[in-house]
Amino acid sequence: MSVAFRRESDEEHKEPKFEIPLPAGPNLVTARGLALIEAKVAELEAAIAAEAEEEPREALRRELRYWNTRRTTAEIAPPLEQGVVGIGARVRIRLAGKERVIDLVGHDEADPHADRLAFSAPLAHALLGAEEGERVDFNGRAEAIEILEVSAIPT
Repeated sequence: MSVAFRRESDEEHKEPKFEIPLPAGPNLVTARGLALIEAKVAELEAAIAAEAEEEPREALRRELRYWNTRRTTAEIAPPLEQGVVGIGARVRIRLAGKERVIDLVGHDEADPHADRLAFSAPLAHALLGAEEGERVDFNGRAEAIEILEVSAIPT
């Protein structure tokens, strides 16, 4: 039979649903980040239980698989050393003549608009391991960032 006369199912034209991509590298988190992951898993489990339609429920299951993987692979970042930038640090810097306060966090906790940067972000990466009072290179410029203060992110 010719393809022109064959009835095509609705399923044939749907885009395949791939898993949500995971960020590369270790899944280092702060204690707050782990709590946020746990809350997201609980929220999605409740939403799946309450959803009556199969398609939205499948989308929720897909998202739940992502968050379950993030929960399973989560590693609490090592404790901060006094005055040294690490994951879980609040850092006050001077960049291009302007002061800025940045929190270094895990991927899932990051919110650049709120100055919460993932540890793998270029600016955060430049700061990791630096000490208070030190100047570090950034964006191809030597000693572009001055680290003014390092403390733990308040809980």
